[in-house]
Amino acid sequence: MPAGRLFLLLGALNGALAVMLGAFAAHGLRDRLSARLLEVFHTAVEYHFYHALGLALIGLVVLSLGPTPWLRAAGWVMLAGIVVFAGTLYGLALGGPGWLGAITPVGGTAFIVSWLLLAVGAWRAP
Repeated sequence: MPAGRLFLLLGALNGALAVMLGAFAAHGLRDRLSARLLEVFHTAVEYHFYHALGLALIGLVVLSLGPTPWLRAAGWVMLAGIVVFAGTLYGLALGGPGWLGAITPVGGTAFIVSWLLLAVGAWRAP
């Protein structure tokens, strides 16, 4: 599958997943988690959704400008950021080990790097 279509697909699937997890939190976890843990889960959903949209955007940019190495890297790093950042926060909120919190900033850094890669890819596109 071409990179642009792949990132668009991954963005759409992650968007759907973020909405499902947000609904799960609102309806299934509201009475089971403390306010603080619900806030952590909500933060995971929020950043998950923002970056699902970012991933779809990268897919559209790749379809428009072509699959440059910068843009492909932006997509893969953004996906890694979703998995690491949102994944560790989901895990913490659901009772995972506390050491997950030490990994979360790696995902946040991946988000920053992916947006910068997108900027460079857009700047350097033919």
